[in-house]
Amino acid sequence: MRETSVKYSIVVPAYNEEAVLTESYKRLKKVMDETTEPYEIIFVNDGSRDRTPEIAAGICEQDKKTKLINFSRNFGHQIAISAGMDHASGQAVVVIDADLQDPPEIIPRMIEKWKQGYDVVYGKRLKRKGESIFKKVTAALFYRFLKSMTSVTIPVDVGDFRLIDRKVCDTMKLIREKNRFVRGLVSWAGFRQTAVEYIREERFAGETKYPLKRMIRFAFDGITSFSYKPLKIATTLGILCSLGGFIYLVIVLYQALILKMTWPGWASSISITLIFNGIILIILGIIGEYIGRIYDESKNRPLYVIRDSINFPGKEEEIKR
Repeated sequence: MRETSVKYSIVVPAYNEEAVLTESYKRLKKVMDETTEPYEIIFVNDGSRDRTPEIAAGICEQDKKTKLINFSRNFGHQIAISAGMDHASGQAVVVIDADLQDPPEIIPRMIEKWKQGYDVVYGKRLKRKGESIFKKVTAALFYRFLKSMTSVTIPVDVGDFRLIDRKVCDTMKLIREKNRFVRGLVSWAGFRQTAVEYIREERFAGETKYPLKRMIRFAFDGITSFSYKPLKIATTLGILCSLGGFIYLVIVLYQALILKMTWPGWASSISITLIFNGIILIILGIIGEYIGRIYDESKNRPLYVIRDSINFPGKEEEIKR
């Protein structure tokens, strides 16, 4: 049963955040205490290898409003968000990272919009402090490319920092895709949405959990989860390559049979072969991405495995299942 007395659930995914977790808790607590309404803070430890679980457990001992879910291993940021939503009790659920780049002080503005009748209130970044030009440019290109590729309207310059209504959270709990892109799923679900603009701060401490390799993987998840256009592009490329190859063959035959001339050397033939083989491999890679996701879904494994949890009265065994 859900704790109906809880008005707000704050879901905080955390992976190796020992340097910032205590400060994150202090700022969240200060903001939420000022609302004078009942709330809970749910830390989801995504298989951290540092002191994150110990620090979170210590906070939970001192503050029963704070709860902790420990994964058995690292399942990923999007899965950690999903686990927090699954176990949130509030009428409204706020998702915010532990790194304090998204300021907790924005939450009251989100709550105000929610009370005006909006079901989803997402934070829109006007400026990104402490990030390299490369990161800013690639992020901007990613959001706009994703928007052009998908049929679902996913807001640009928007991360996972958002407030969602209970009915949106319940809808998200019904969606059990393995390769998750949460912000896209929230947009897909619909409901009445609006934005709260803010300036994204530098990390309070620690290192980013989204290096280039993970960002590229995240981009693939977003595109393949909401669009078939890459497959259509692959088909178009295949047709164009076949057409180009046929035209080139006709030209070669015309030169050899009519003009009695041939082009000496193998360099041009090898170059063309390599180009076409490269295109074929790219197309196979795109198809492989989709097949891999079908394979993940067919295994029907749970999204995550919980090692233990703290401060979930009467729910400990249920949560572990």
